[in-house]
Amino acid sequence: MGRDNAPKERQRAQLERKQACRASYDRILIVTEGSKTEPNYFREIRADHRLHTANIAVQPCKWGTAPLQIVQYAKDLFEKGNPHKIQPRAFEQVYAVFDRDDHDSYFEALTQAASLDNKLRNDLKQPVRFKTIASVPSFELWLLLHYEDIQAPIHRDEVMRRLKQYLPDYQKGASNAFATTKGLLGTATQRARTLATRYDANNGFDPYTAIADLVTRLTTLRS
Repeated sequence: MGRDNAPKERQRAQLERKQACRASYDRILIVTEGSKTEPNYFREIRADHRLHTANIAVQPCKWGTAPLQIVQYAKDLFEKGNPHKIQPRAFEQVYAVFDRDDHDSYFEALTQAASLDNKLRNDLKQPVRFKTIASVPSFELWLLLHYEDIQAPIHRDEVMRRLKQYLPDYQKGASNAFATTKGLLGTATQRARTLATRYDANNGFDPYTAIADLVTRLTTLRS
């Protein structure tokens, strides 16, 4: 009696349907420290630029807010997926988004992420870019750069205080940060890149954010 190949055929058909649903641009997994603010921000960009949800997945870290936990969770989520939304190894790029704040594991997280870059393989057997998107001191520095050119070290509480001068209703968990600030996106990007010529994530003390890199990646995927 011949073996029943129906399960394999169903799996192949399911894979073909999933591939047909994907857009032609890279599949990106974004794992964030924040449970609301950052996920909401990147999901806003996804919707604003009509990026396919099968290509751009945004997930808050389920293991905690320490940078090392975020990197490790991003790796685990990439490799194993989850039962509802994320397919295993279904991405070309993985981004771990976190703040410097006062986290003890910040520098270890940068090192571990660097060790994973181009070492993992996706479902197409391709090497995967694994990148950190760090902000010093916090994600809100990126938003503040839309309004002020920050050049000196600044505490996260001062960042928030200044940001509220421009966005009085802003608070953690905000759901319209991108819509509110996108008119000044070019200004913020230029300022963030200027900072990146002076400092980098490994400094950990001077103002820095790589959010501009990820935002630029997302907003130019369809071009």
